[in-house]
Amino acid sequence: MAQQDVRYYLNGLLLEIGAGRIRAVATDGHRLALKDIPSPAVVESMQIIVPRKAVIELLKVLDGNDGEVKLLISDNHFQVQGANGTFTSKLIDGRYPDYERVLPENTNKVVIADRELLRQGLARSAILCTDRFKGVRISLDRDTLRSCGQNAEREESEEQIEVSYNDELLEVGFNIIYLIDALAAIKTPQVRLEFKDAGSSCVIKPDGDLTNVYVVMPMRI
Repeated sequence: MAQQDVRYYLNGLLLEIGAGRIRAVATDGHRLALKDIPSPAVVESMQIIVPRKAVIELLKVLDGNDGEVKLLISDNHFQVQGANGTFTSKLIDGRYPDYERVLPENTNKVVIADRELLRQGLARSAILCTDRFKGVRISLDRDTLRSCGQNAEREESEEQIEVSYNDELLEVGFNIIYLIDALAAIKTPQVRLEFKDAGSSCVIKPDGDLTNVYVVMPMRI
């Protein structure tokens, strides 16, 4: 989620309800996170935007609650009822952007990697990063991922990480912090990275889990 974006609807979490599931979507304009949750009790399709502060407080209320919760929605408010209590908040009055346009299609260049090894390798590449220089060049070739970063003094760091990749040479620039954040949010031992081409976003998923998707937009290095 964004924090103080003038596009106020980005300062919240989209809940898209319908088709037997609840989909949660958050973006700050540079990256996107999506999670599908089964909900067979849904009877009406709708979209609501929950404010950032309410999401943070709701996470505290739901912490440790492994049971079902009930979601009640009106025109301006929503309420969550669970074993730990009841939480009520106002909704953001606005229309969320068409997030599906951000999801790349035909991402047939696939990388399978050990999540923790990849996260650690990228973290080492980020050592030279500053507030102004967070970009890294990701190169993929023959079961190898190379991450190369550079600071304002032209100092460079390079990490070579063994992955499963059997496609043509690919080089893309990314904000390395966004990649590390996505990997930190995933709990499976392996992750799946998908690309369309050298100008496309990176789609990151827990390997074997289609309900959890992260998208990181590319940047010019």
